[in-house]
Amino acid sequence: MSVTVLHVDNHLLALAKPAGVAVVPDSSGDTSLYDLAREWIRREYQKPGEVFLGVVHRLDRPVSGVVLFARTSKAASRLSEQFRAHSVRKLYFAVSAGEPRAPSGELVQWLVKDEARNLVTAFDSERAGAQRSVTRWRVAGRDGRFVHLDLEPQTGRPHQLRVAAASLGAPLLGDLKYGAGVPLPDKSVGLHAAKLTVEHPTLRQPLTIRAETPEREWWSFRRGR
Repeated sequence: MSVTVLHVDNHLLALAKPAGVAVVPDSSGDTSLYDLAREWIRREYQKPGEVFLGVVHRLDRPVSGVVLFARTSKAASRLSEQFRAHSVRKLYFAVSAGEPRAPSGELVQWLVKDEARNLVTAFDSERAGAQRSVTRWRVAGRDGRFVHLDLEPQTGRPHQLRVAAASLGAPLLGDLKYGAGVPLPDKSVGLHAAKLTVEHPTLRQPLTIRAETPEREWWSFRRGR
């Protein structure tokens, strides 16, 4: 499997994750993006032996888009702190067959994850064991069949955007877990990590990384935008 490199320097490596590929190795035994990234570094820089690569954030397996890895321990530590502090800016493109309840807004929820079922339940008020999540959304456009949304998570909770879209009345295409009626042919969901902005761990300057949407029919509205 080939990789699409979006950014590389001495401290960082950003790849475009295809939908269906896990970010890190899991019980399936499938090749992960982490495996592909390490092999790319080993080959590109002719590095023998073990290659250091820090995982600082993840995307769900059926989601595509920007994934950023750290190539040094210093970068891993500083980037992880940015993600913990919610100072990283993230923009996701979403596509749904449903119309959200308003053209834009901010959704605050409390999320509880059932680890055994890998399913998140959202509540409108605080409760024991729940994590607060904040998601900003706006309708970016319509193409006759689908509604396209911009989603900006202000927190980083498991399945946050998938649950938020469903709560707004606009479940993501193909997301059977959270309200979609039919699967997509490639088993993806209609969510794409389009843009990620961090402070570079050594230059201390903003760095924005973008990933083009997959060449799929349901993403045609977004191509080149």
